Amino acid sequence: MLDMDQCWKLILLLLMTANAVSSQEQVCSKSVINSCNDCIQSGAFCVWCKQLDFTKTGEQEAVRCDTRAELLKKGCRREEIISPENHAIVERDDSLSGSLTQQEPIQLRPQSMSLSLRPGLPQTFRVYFKRVQGYPVDLYYLMDLSFSMKDDLENVKKLGKDLFKALKRITRSGQIGFGAFVDKTVLPYTNTNEQKLKTPCDEDAQDCQAAFGYRHVLSLTPDEKDFAREVNKQRISGNLDIPEGSLDAMMQAAVCGDKIGWRNSSTRLIVLTTDAGFHMAGDGKLAGILEPNDEQCHMFNSIYRESSHMDYPSVGQLAMQLTKNNIQPIFAVTKEVELVYKQLSQLIPKSEVGVLSADSDNVVQLIEAAYNRLSSKVTLTHENLPEDVRVEYRPICSNPGPAGGSQGICDSVPEGQEISFDVTVTADSCMNEKSFTIRPLGIKDTLTVTLKTECECRCEEPLIINNTHCSGNGQVTCGICSCREGFVGQFCNCSVGDKDEAALRVLCRKENGTECGGRGDCECGRCQCHATDSGSTFYGKYCECDNEHCEKYQNKLCGGNGKCICGKCECNPGYEGSACQCEKKDDKCQTDDKGTVCFGRGRCKCNRCECNEGYQLPKCQTCLGCPDPCQTKLNCIECQGFGLGAFKNNCSVECTNVTVKLVDQFSFPTKQCQQKDSEGCWIKFKLEQLIGPDHYEAEILKERDCPKPPNVFAIIGGSLALVALIGILILMLVKTLIYFKDLKEFKKFENEKKKSKWAEADNPLFQNATTTVANPTFTGE
Repeated sequence: MLDMDQCWKLILLLLMTANAVSSQEQVCSKSVINSCNDCIQSGAFCVWCKQLDFTKTGEQEAVRCDTRAELLKKGCRREEIISPENHAIVERDDSLSGSLTQQEPIQLRPQSMSLSLRPGLPQTFRVYFKRVQGYPVDLYYLMDLSFSMKDDLENVKKLGKDLFKALKRITRSGQIGFGAFVDKTVLPYTNTNEQKLKTPCDEDAQDCQAAFGYRHVLSLTPDEKDFAREVNKQRISGNLDIPEGSLDAMMQAAVCGDKIGWRNSSTRLIVLTTDAGFHMAGDGKLAGILEPNDEQCHMFNSIYRESSHMDYPSVGQLAMQLTKNNIQPIFAVTKEVELVYKQLSQLIPKSEVGVLSADSDNVVQLIEAAYNRLSSKVTLTHENLPEDVRVEYRPICSNPGPAGGSQGICDSVPEGQEISFDVTVTADSCMNEKSFTIRPLGIKDTLTVTLKTECECRCEEPLIINNTHCSGNGQVTCGICSCREGFVGQFCNCSVGDKDEAALRVLCRKENGTECGGRGDCECGRCQCHATDSGSTFYGKYCECDNEHCEKYQNKLCGGNGKCICGKCECNPGYEGSACQCEKKDDKCQTDDKGTVCFGRGRCKCNRCECNEGYQLPKCQTCLGCPDPCQTKLNCIECQGFGLGAFKNNCSVECTNVTVKLVDQFSFPTKQCQQKDSEGCWIKFKLEQLIGPDHYEAEILKERDCPKPPNVFAIIGGSLALVALIGILILMLVKTLIYFKDLKEFKKFENEKKKSKWAEADNPLFQNATTTVANPTFTGE
């Protein structure tokens, strides 16, 4: 027995379902229907008539499948209509908590329910949410310790007391933790010189700690002294490039829950303070880091050990892990990078951005304001949604977001106020039992929805073997006959042998397709065609034709301007188009006063040019990819203009599509062509394409630019002079070579002469002169 509260819930669910169904147009779009199961699976509003005398002989059983209104109109009795309905059962519905008196406060109800849905039929139910006053808050302060944040670190060391005061204003149970990050300690992000790794700062080296990626400093604690002590130990560090490893640090803080100290029932906040942008997935390739981020915890001794071996996470990976672990980030950044983090915030659900002052002295006020915005905005969403299932939300509150989306949003919700959401679930196909969760972002509470589909008819009729309705040769299932072996037909009235039955059914298949195209019944080798949706009948040997399934225009068959004949539109006079959607007009296709359309290079259909290949819209005037007419029409230009070339003996036949005129100067505005003719002369001409695919008018300059003939005398004289000059040069070269050879031999003789030693004795054969004659006129000069 149901108690009164459960009865009201059931009534509310039924009313919501009825409203959702009545708000939709009830249409049954049928395909191939051979059974009641086929019918209810084909659409949300398809129902089945199991009445025995509903169909006539030869009529397809698919006429039993239609909307309830249509079946009643056709004469099916109301009690004979089969229509599975949606069912929603709330399995756990604990009351919402008013305060923190309970160990595990409840902010969302119900907590568990099951749905049984017809495919395509939406089911709406209501979910309630109430913010518990003083809900526990865990705040993890994640700080950029690159050198530019030096002044900010000094202020944070002084702000511990103020942070805890602000936390106490927010909640009665608050904890704060601390972590720090810079960037990966590899090039090009950090200087890997040994000394620079130890002291990466350019100045004040005594206050500079060694380079690091991410370090967890303090687990979440309610102790203000612990926070102050650990933060005061922190020193600034440094790196090379401007973007930092923020996403690395946030990922580890999200997935290393046991090390950070996140509580199970708390609002989890990460406050990221920085004055720089961030590296993300893919940037690691600059340092040769190719291993993708695996979204796992790799923290040992409070240090992220895989910083130099694993790439940065993507924004999508980080957003998924923050959502999975119910963590809400607050980006406390400087004005210079505000836009960057606002864009990041749009990709991370339930996040806020605040602008830091120059030295971060406003960080406490920033965190408090961001927390109030986050906690007062309730966003209901879902996880692990099965394929072919849709969920839509309609928020019911004083400041609702848009209805019908994949998230339900209520803004500015104060603590202790109860709000609600109408959730509509639709399964688009049949499926096995599956489940998904609905929950507010950043909140642990969830609603588990177990979903199954109703895809089978339960006709609940007595089983009668050899029913008389089936000629005594079968039994009735949901109003149609299931024949026993050896009998076929609508009423099992055709007896065939095992071998003949297969042969007869082949006769009903066109090209081995479906029997009678799924539009008729094969009875003893002949198709008995079914009725169409409007009551007419399919026709043709294989029931392949009907006069209803033609293309529609403005929701009218053949646009209301033609007849549907065997699936194709036959248009009335004055109309054209695949759906007779256009009047036969060509005023927007005309290209001249004579009524020519599309420049003769296409056809006008629906008052729009359909151009031949290569020609361009709107009116097929220009062609892309067509051969250059300057080259293709050169032979005709040459033969018609100068009586030369390959066509000179057959010019009147070959060049009927080119009209030529010799001119002294051009009048066409088209591009000038310049080509060499068969005699090697340059011809200059212009072509204008006329109406038609290959009709041109040409203007040709009368004068060809032919090369001058060679000067024979100059060539011969020059040749002779060149030969003489070459001969003289050769003679001079030979003479020079002989001279240098003789000179060499003479020098050689002189050297040999100097080396010889002659005898000083007189030659015994030599006789001195006996007479001496002196020339009296010789003076001796």
